[in-house]
Amino acid sequence: MTIDETNQGPAPDDPLAAVPETPVPQAPSSPPGKPLKRQVALTIGALGVVFGDIGTSPIYALRQTVEATGGHFPGPMAIFGALSLIFWSLIVVVSIKYVGLIMRADSNGEGGTLVLATLAHRSQGLKPGTKRLIGTAAILGLALFYGDGVLTPAISVLSAVEGLGVSSHAFEPLIMPLTLIILVGLFLLQSRGTARIGRMFGPIMALWFATISTLGLISLVQTPSILMAVNPLYGLALFAHEPWTAFVALGAVVLAVTGCEALYADMGHFGKDPIRYAWAFVVLPSLMLVYFGQGAELLRNPQSASIAFYALAPSWLHYPLVLLATAATIIASQAVISGVYSMTQQAVQLGQLPRMEIRHTSATDYGQIYVPGMNTVMLIGVVLIVLIFRSSNALAAAYGIAVSGVMVIDTFNASIVAGRQWRWGFRMAAIVFGSLAFIDLAFLSANSLKIVEGGWVPLAIATGIFIAMETWRKGRQLHLERIRNESMPMNLFLERAEKTPTRVAGTAVFLASRIDSVPGALLHNLKHNKVLHERVILLHVEVEDRPFVPPDKRIQVEKLGKGFFAMDVHHGFFETPDVPRALAEARAYGLAVDIETATFFIGHETLMPAEHPGLGKWRTWLYITLASGALSPARFYRLPPNRVVELGTQTTI
Repeated sequence: MTIDETNQGPAPDDPLAAVPETPVPQAPSSPPGKPLKRQVALTIGALGVVFGDIGTSPIYALRQTVEATGGHFPGPMAIFGALSLIFWSLIVVVSIKYVGLIMRADSNGEGGTLVLATLAHRSQGLKPGTKRLIGTAAILGLALFYGDGVLTPAISVLSAVEGLGVSSHAFEPLIMPLTLIILVGLFLLQSRGTARIGRMFGPIMALWFATISTLGLISLVQTPSILMAVNPLYGLALFAHEPWTAFVALGAVVLAVTGCEALYADMGHFGKDPIRYAWAFVVLPSLMLVYFGQGAELLRNPQSASIAFYALAPSWLHYPLVLLATAATIIASQAVISGVYSMTQQAVQLGQLPRMEIRHTSATDYGQIYVPGMNTVMLIGVVLIVLIFRSSNALAAAYGIAVSGVMVIDTFNASIVAGRQWRWGFRMAAIVFGSLAFIDLAFLSANSLKIVEGGWVPLAIATGIFIAMETWRKGRQLHLERIRNESMPMNLFLERAEKTPTRVAGTAVFLASRIDSVPGALLHNLKHNKVLHERVILLHVEVEDRPFVPPDKRIQVEKLGKGFFAMDVHHGFFETPDVPRALAEARAYGLAVDIETATFFIGHETLMPAEHPGLGKWRTWLYITLASGALSPARFYRLPPNRVVELGTQTTI
């Protein structure tokens, strides 16, 4: 995907057919040290970043499930059935599907919904309609991820702070204010970066998993019969005796696997092995112990269903556990917020969102970024959601539908990768991923029942984002087609270049969407100033559908003659375009540029609706609004501010 000289990269009819602009610095090389020591460090780090969301699900997941299956005072059948469903969901959805299968699909070690979509998209032999479907599904998955990203901090922190009211009703009035203070403080601290706090995440989450597994084990030893819930027949018995109740309960069971997509999305930060080790040897055993421990507690005291998690702790440990749970949910929220930043960065590159300011908050930790605009939107959204729902029980009704939607999309894309790239063949891929899709669709269908109770919130957020993305993409397509139709072919321009009255000393750099046509800024400069520089560089930035581009493949320089040069700069979608740095590297390719004396020309367009707009009136208005709020190309591509000339034009769309 490429940039243009005006505002934003092109957006083809197929959303993933090409790529436009933003990213993350290249991943640093592993520090020296023993491989085992490095693996242990990465595994501990993964505990803090990757497993915060799924690791804090025990606070509310079993509580919601048993209440869905057996009411506030569940009987043994409801407890065994709910626990069996949670156990096998963790095994099948997380261990088998994500850890065992989907994590095999990586692009230079990177993962995530958009990465999986690009892998599926470039599979050989796909029909154009299938490719468009993959692209649309990727955008929908991204939109659903945003909906989930707003809900996760709210339900996580609120469920932890609610522990204050378990032992004393006197603290209940403080729950809402404390939750809001914690969440607002978390978002306000984002601009300072999470590098220092991130070093604490792993040890805190390790303490969290050690604590919940110990509490669960103590309870389990007292009532070991709860281990019979491992038998899947208990879960199936719920469907046999109370099929509708069991189906509704799936909407709560999915709460136990929320965050599973983080295993795949954060693969590039830690690698496959550390994430798999952390899951197999720490997280999964801890979750099993705490879930079965809660089940054992409910067998002994069914009336404690509403406080199933905190009922595990003795009275003297209650408030320290609330404090630790709050810290763990803050970490879970931070992981989701960071994920939203990364997905926003990729969305800008894929041409689905306008340019945004993206700050790198660490010189060494790749992925440590801050997106001010998205941070503000998320802060407002999270605060409003807490004020509207006011309890984790109410929020649970809204939570899960976005996650189950993303899981369906991941399964669809992974089936294409398995069938086409892993050479499983259509039948094998259909059997394996069809079975997994059946489970995902069951979760999605059950969660669809929550729409009236609050599930409309993430869907409304996702719908709004999807409309904005599609409007931006189609608007850019229409916009750029109009620009290209009016542009002059480069070969024709070069034939007439000698007729230019004056060539002035110096170097001019023009950002160009394509090398075979003349940038609008160049034509306007020639029209108004009636001069050309002695050396003119047409610089074209292309973001490829892979995370990183090797240094030897990054730059291509072509001499066009008559003082004109064409320069192609290639980036991966996890890298940050930096035009001055690219020009400095061009010296090795025979093009020496003095950044301090060169002049950078960019176009600045004022968009006006046409008499008969191609997008319709309201979508044209939305596109113009989005375009007007896009970050300046000069800031986005890190051009030296005192060397930039903007040439304005008015364009109707």
